[in-house]
Amino acid sequence: MTRRPSPARSRRESVPVPPRIVAGRHRGRPLVVPPGLEVRPTASRARESLFNILMHADLGGDGTSPLPGARVLDAFAGSGALGIEALSRGAAHATFLDSSAEAVRAIGENLRTLNESGNARVIRTDVTQPQPAPAGAGCVLAFLDPPYKSGLGSRALAALARTGWLAPGALCVVEVGAREELEPVSGFAVVDERRYGAARIVFLRYQAAA
Repeated sequence: MTRRPSPARSRRESVPVPPRIVAGRHRGRPLVVPPGLEVRPTASRARESLFNILMHADLGGDGTSPLPGARVLDAFAGSGALGIEALSRGAAHATFLDSSAEAVRAIGENLRTLNESGNARVIRTDVTQPQPAPAGAGCVLAFLDPPYKSGLGSRALAALARTGWLAPGALCVVEVGAREELEPVSGFAVVDERRYGAARIVFLRYQAAA
């Protein structure tokens, strides 16, 4: 006879575990996720590995991490996990871009809970057609987490550069599916890439035209 799980047990098992900040001053704090947002099973593991690379790998060739004191951009931000992780680890300011009203509300709630609202700006916008960045708002580190197989990563890189959201020499980190191609973008050079389960993380350097 097959044993059926009780309705109460089924409900408990279907409740998703909220993502948490991995390290830094907000380590272990949970994040609100926008309703309906797909939480990728590799997200937390990939995020931990990504930030270990940013903290310890010499991507800039000068032996330093790009995180401490940085202005950071989190595009296709969702819950804001990447930008908030950066703030937790010492970034000075984070700008969050997402086209979803639910995502913008969730990011705002997460920032308020962590007392980080004063170090952040949240903008509802199409990342492939963003509003121009204010003077001096160019970021030295950018995270882009577009939907897999959407082809939006390359379009967003070009748009963010064109509208001034990226400082010259900015390090851009784009997550795509493990077998997904990231189309080359003029002005960006791939400096590294890593694969984590279903995800591939591509590191690019923005080389602004003189």
